[in-house]
Amino acid sequence: MSQSKTRVAVAAAVALVLVATAAVVGHLSTRSPEASPIAKLALGAKEFQPGAQGGSAGDESREAFKAQEQFDNARLAPGGVVKAGAYGEAFENLSTLHDAGGTWSELTKLPYDADDPDYRDYYSNSSGGSGLVTGRITGLAADDAGNVYAAGAVGGVWRSTQGGGNWSPIADSLPTLSSGDLELNDDGSLWYATGEANTGGTSYVGSGVYRLASPKDSSFTPNDRVGGDELESTTINSLRFANGQVWAATLRGIWSHPLDNYSAPWTLRFAPSPTYMPAIPAIGLEAGADSGAQNAAYKNIVNDLVVDPNNSNHLLAAIGWRSGASYNGFYESTDGGVHWTKINPQGGLDATDIGYANFAYSSAGKKLYVMNQSPRKINSLGAIPNTYLDGVYVSNTGSLTGPWNRIASSEKLGSTASGSALYANYGLGYSPGIQAWYNQFITVDPANANHVYVGLEEVYETTNGGTTWKTVGPYWNFYFSCWRPDALVDPNGKVGCPQTTHSDQHTATIGTVNGTNVLYVGNDGGVYRRPVIGEVNANGNATDWKSLNDGSIDALQFYYVGVGKLNSDDASRPDLETGDSVLVSGGLQDNGGSLLRPGAAKMVSNFGGDGGDVLVDPNDGCNIVQEYIYLSMSVTQTCANPGPDRPNAFLDLSQSTTFKIGPPDINAQFIAPFTANETNIKQWLAGGNSLWYQSKGFDIRSGSEWGKPVYTLAKPSQTFTAVAYSGNKALATWCGPCSNSTSAIFDRGLVVGTFTGEPATGTWKWEAIDLTNSPVPNRFLQGAAIDPNNGDHMFVVANGFSRRFSEGPGAGIGHVFESRDGGHTWSDASANFPDVPANDILALKSGALVVATDLGVVYRAPAATTWERLGGTTLPVTVAMDLTQGPDGNVYVATHGRGIWRITLPAAATTTTTSTPSKKK
Repeated sequence: MSQSKTRVAVAAAVALVLVATAAVVGHLSTRSPEASPIAKLALGAKEFQPGAQGGSAGDESREAFKAQEQFDNARLAPGGVVKAGAYGEAFENLSTLHDAGGTWSELTKLPYDADDPDYRDYYSNSSGGSGLVTGRITGLAADDAGNVYAAGAVGGVWRSTQGGGNWSPIADSLPTLSSGDLELNDDGSLWYATGEANTGGTSYVGSGVYRLASPKDSSFTPNDRVGGDELESTTINSLRFANGQVWAATLRGIWSHPLDNYSAPWTLRFAPSPTYMPAIPAIGLEAGADSGAQNAAYKNIVNDLVVDPNNSNHLLAAIGWRSGASYNGFYESTDGGVHWTKINPQGGLDATDIGYANFAYSSAGKKLYVMNQSPRKINSLGAIPNTYLDGVYVSNTGSLTGPWNRIASSEKLGSTASGSALYANYGLGYSPGIQAWYNQFITVDPANANHVYVGLEEVYETTNGGTTWKTVGPYWNFYFSCWRPDALVDPNGKVGCPQTTHSDQHTATIGTVNGTNVLYVGNDGGVYRRPVIGEVNANGNATDWKSLNDGSIDALQFYYVGVGKLNSDDASRPDLETGDSVLVSGGLQDNGGSLLRPGAAKMVSNFGGDGGDVLVDPNDGCNIVQEYIYLSMSVTQTCANPGPDRPNAFLDLSQSTTFKIGPPDINAQFIAPFTANETNIKQWLAGGNSLWYQSKGFDIRSGSEWGKPVYTLAKPSQTFTAVAYSGNKALATWCGPCSNSTSAIFDRGLVVGTFTGEPATGTWKWEAIDLTNSPVPNRFLQGAAIDPNNGDHMFVVANGFSRRFSEGPGAGIGHVFESRDGGHTWSDASANFPDVPANDILALKSGALVVATDLGVVYRAPAATTWERLGGTTLPVTVAMDLTQGPDGNVYVATHGRGIWRITLPAAATTTTTSTPSKKK
């Protein structure tokens, strides 16, 4: 545990968000039925890693919904709408802050190996086949000369001039790095639509559209924005070009902009529910009569827009909210976007069940394909459906009316005939398309109208118009007969399974590299490439995928970071190589837990699944606790490397050096908080609906060793959001109900604890603090900290925006609040703090404060009352989620889009955390 470290229940997410009604998440721990005999029995026990509260595959299918709900609540409660201009003003405020000094250095811009053979402890995903990975990629564009551009979800735009690899960031000077779409126009210009448009939990709004005239040799600047602020604070699904206009499909309708005057404003061309539109002063648009409704953000969602290759006046749009709304459907314009008509599709496609959908024309326009997600399945009661996919359809006439014929269903894509890795899960709530509301793409080979690629959780290919499908990019290789625990594949593909892609596909494009047409796909693990006309094995899986995530593209989406020293045993291990004197661990969205010795040649993944909170022994960096979800905690004292004396640890739980230790809580946050005492690393607190305490430190081996909870909130619907623990004092914040649906039901609060006695036998006394008349706002309290010099000096930070930008009574103004009497009274310490969601706060022994926000890191010097920008502009403008001070004295920040960075503070700060090194087992 590092000095003055607070553990926060992360709200990783949105400036403008949409609340789901049902959904599912990425990484399962299960295998498909074609297991080799050696794996079949051994891997059976690894099926699904449910949280500490127990569960099954059905429970796993609710995870993405729970994640998004938590992230939405943090930024929107107690209201439900963030007004346009909030992030723009916050960025301006941040930019005017004084530079506190120091320079941020990036630690994770190096290969991240998800398949490192040294890290095949029981809960690792190593040998799954993803290879080198990075964070979620939501936009791709490529030309015929090997130039390819990739957009990270919150990582900005990256350029490669060699068909992938050796990437360079080219959008870091922009006020947002949230990415919706990338498109190359015929004149060679690159267009960047900001604001990630999928409705997952960690999607952020953007600041509009930018155009780069010469993308091969230049970078975006704020001056490259097209139009004004008309498209600020929204998300953009797609950009298209027709009739001298660029068209944008956004969360707030369809817009266009002339290509001959980039400074002109954008024009709103169509909004299906205009009374729900917000005010947009730049074009004189007044707020609609229903713009203040809680569900206003759901009413004008345009998911895709395409142009008829044979008639540029003929535009098609897929419009609708994934959970269903009266305006959902297919729309077309035959007069260049002046008028729009809702179409009643004929044939096998049900017009009353159109949700999130994407189109793809064949190059000649004679065939039109669509992939459609089913609102009816999302809204189904009772058992969770196996999939939310309605199907993939073709209109063989190219007409939007159809008739439409279904050419793929979840059952067809997930069959043994296709080679899907998800076949075994059918009937368990996780089958192809279970995340069709979140990740999907569809694209047609320009040279063959019957050659279609579809991306869901896996990548599928048909060469005969949908008669048969092959899973060319399976979810992973586990349980295929070719899988081996000791080998992924040799260079000739003779041993083990071939490399696949990472799961959860979001975007695809086709380009040319050295004369070969290639398919690029972007997913939750980065960018992968294969020839358009590629090779497959007998199972239908591609044998020619290449990971393009060589480490130069650092789009990693961290939730948390923890830092510890290398002791003498650790430092001598060959797997830790050379480098700095510390080990850095992190938890990532859909990319497990990471381990890095700064200066080493690569970073490795030592825990599978989704990574969450992280706790590291500051005196021994191989003592690690990694969260999966819902306080599902695992501990290792070997860095999760079982070593050569445990060769079967990956298959045999009894040989594993990783142990499940989560307490049996009933209502923990998706990413729930836990922490160690700043002055005794063996004393831990974890927060769900209850607070749990244990004093065995990293020697704990099971969840039962937490014993009984030391404090339980008054209602089961209440849950802790942040926990701080220093000396004999603890501070924990909570919300409950945490919903942002109506301001009337949202509530929040905090409790303060005092510990008396010896660590193993002492007792806690807790006091619930009444915040009724305090300046602490009725918003989501995201972070907490205790002054390491004075246990009665406490801090909390509030997420969301002030009531200037968010609806709901009691939203409050400030973001940072301070108590000097053990939490009984509070004062607003915000001063010139930017009005932007705050995610974490770090109280240093020097008296300084460091706060992580959605736009970076701010700093308050010892004895100061105003805030500065830490490190100036040396940290990209991305979401700073978590802060920790390492045993080396440096401050580390986990960003949710640009990896982990560190900085030497302007004033030196010492650490006081102590640890009795635990015996490794």
